[in-house]
Amino acid sequence: MGKKPVAAGKSSLDLIDAREFFARIDLPPGGVVLDLACGVGNYSLEISKALGGNGLIYAVDSWEEGIETLKQTIREAGTSNIRPIVADIAERLPLEDASVDFCLMATVLHDLSLAEQPAALAEAARVLKPGGVLALVEFKKVDRGPGPPMSIRISEQEAEAMIGTFGFQKTYCGDLGEFTYLLTARKASRPAGTKAG
Repeated sequence: MGKKPVAAGKSSLDLIDAREFFARIDLPPGGVVLDLACGVGNYSLEISKALGGNGLIYAVDSWEEGIETLKQTIREAGTSNIRPIVADIAERLPLEDASVDFCLMATVLHDLSLAEQPAALAEAARVLKPGGVLALVEFKKVDRGPGPPMSIRISEQEAEAMIGTFGFQKTYCGDLGEFTYLLTARKASRPAGTKAG
């Protein structure tokens, strides 16, 4: 059985302002969504509802028990547009280059090691289409409330600098409630340093 991640079984979905989240993420109708480190799939299930059962959601986690729980939930709910996958998000994902419209990392980045953080962001950049959107939900760097220790929290500025390394350009950053924030960014239409035409 896959190693249980640090925050396995916990979800930040009940800590965020879900209405604000869905108002800001601009899901592509009929598009392909990737939920990285999905756990038991709470965000994937809500995204599926928001898409009206359309599109396709890849729900990826290395925690096999979480993926099995999600598979059972999908069967019971009759959901047909979520594809659960057991995979390490800091390794090469079983997805094609430029095959995803929208990638979510919900309270994931801080739990990754300093080596895994860039590896996971590089994979997100690889699988996102040019112009595709990366959305990060993270705990604010404040020493109160729920969430991880201060030592591993990632501020909005730190997150923006991290993703900028992979060619992402911030499109939005704002509160998702008292303890969390949302950062969205668009993948450059072409790799940095290349010319059009």
